[in-house]
Amino acid sequence: MSSTVERRTDAARSRRPRTILARAPQPDRRRRGRLGRSGRESLTGWLMVSPSLVLIALFGLVPVLWSFALSFQQNDLQTPGTWVGLKNYERLSQDPQFWDSVRRTVEYTVLFVPSTLVLSLLAAAALNRRIRGITVYRLAVFIPVVTSTIATGVIFSWLLDPDYGLVNATLSKVGLPTFEFFASPTQALPAVVLMTVWGWIGFGALIFLAGLQGIPTDLMDAAQIDGCSTRGAFWRIQVPLLRPVSGFLLVWLTINALQLFDEVYATTKGGPSRATTVVVYYLYDQAFKFFHAGYAAAIAVVLFVAIAAVTALQLRITREEPTPQEGRR
Repeated sequence: MSSTVERRTDAARSRRPRTILARAPQPDRRRRGRLGRSGRESLTGWLMVSPSLVLIALFGLVPVLWSFALSFQQNDLQTPGTWVGLKNYERLSQDPQFWDSVRRTVEYTVLFVPSTLVLSLLAAAALNRRIRGITVYRLAVFIPVVTSTIATGVIFSWLLDPDYGLVNATLSKVGLPTFEFFASPTQALPAVVLMTVWGWIGFGALIFLAGLQGIPTDLMDAAQIDGCSTRGAFWRIQVPLLRPVSGFLLVWLTINALQLFDEVYATTKGGPSRATTVVVYYLYDQAFKFFHAGYAAAIAVVLFVAIAAVTALQLRITREEPTPQEGRR
């Protein structure tokens, strides 16, 4: 009897795994199709970003290719263009007004980028303190970023007017000499730099502030325990750790400086005596005042190559060096 029970128990145990395997859910091969899970996820991702890709191609890539083709033509935007090969580029290399605009653009970039970086860093350090009403101060610094360029130009044209401006009125009341600002060939470009630095400090301060708040407080506490002052800890610990943020801002501000146009158009229109005619404004004059569209396209291509080269150089210089642990990987 016992042997019979044991045989039945053994038979039941031997059948149990078969039952479980038989009841386990089997994948539906008809639903899987030819694409696996990763393939379906990739297809879904491409479908989701496809509208953006189409817009980028239409409004970004196509104009670039069309401008490149236009740079080899003589075109006035009204009649069919004629193929002239490299003549636009040969004319560009011998155009003194173009090289004057390049010199002004470089001067503007050299004045604008370091000033904005330093003032943005100092503003971020001030806004990183825990004081009452700090949100109001941060909002006040950031407001110029969301102000339109035309509105900024109108405000500064009124403030810096040589006859009726608020700045000259204040200077004359305290007995200081007045300035001509946008009306002077030697002061117009620095005035444009002053206006654009005011408009960009908020953006730079916002980026630096995010970087400062990402630095662990343990490092600052350890520095204070070791006797380091707050100013010393800022320059020796926080500023070096902000190197990636500084590199990003350096590239971003340089690209925007080389493309300066809106501020000049809103205030000086390239004057006086072409003192603020930078490269993009010279391009605008050639394309839409003199209708030399092919020549303007050649200027745009040269500017594109210059911006790409400067950006690549800056990224190479500011690229963070790998740590020993990362190097061993």
